[in-house]
Amino acid sequence: MASIQDLVFDSPHPASSARFWAQVLDDYEIAPYDEEELARLRSRGIDDPEDDPTVLLVAADASLPRIFFQLVPEGKRAKNRLHLDLRVADAVAEAERLCGLGATVQAEREEWITMQDPDGNEFCLMRS
Repeated sequence: MASIQDLVFDSPHPASSARFWAQVLDDYEIAPYDEEELARLRSRGIDDPEDDPTVLLVAADASLPRIFFQLVPEGKRAKNRLHLDLRVADAVAEAERLCGLGATVQAEREEWITMQDPDGNEFCLMRS
């Protein structure tokens, strides 16, 4: 039997993708960069966490999966094979807030609103 440890998103700029999703998801934040992590980055020739090729989001509840954003050179070419459905109190208000963060509305249905994050990854806001 398996359990989910990490969700991994491909991204052209992991730091900005992580910032977007940290603002979208309750109780998630970018994992802090301690001195050990900064030293690891410097050993790879990376002086600024903004250029980190793998940025991690962690949840306050350690039982929730971590979310990684990893650098990939190619852009997104097709619809996601997997997407997130997010539970929200007010889908319309949340869609407006997320558009202000750089998301876009793709379609509105009776039960959900389909959106894309700034990297073009689809996700849905479920209407209650």
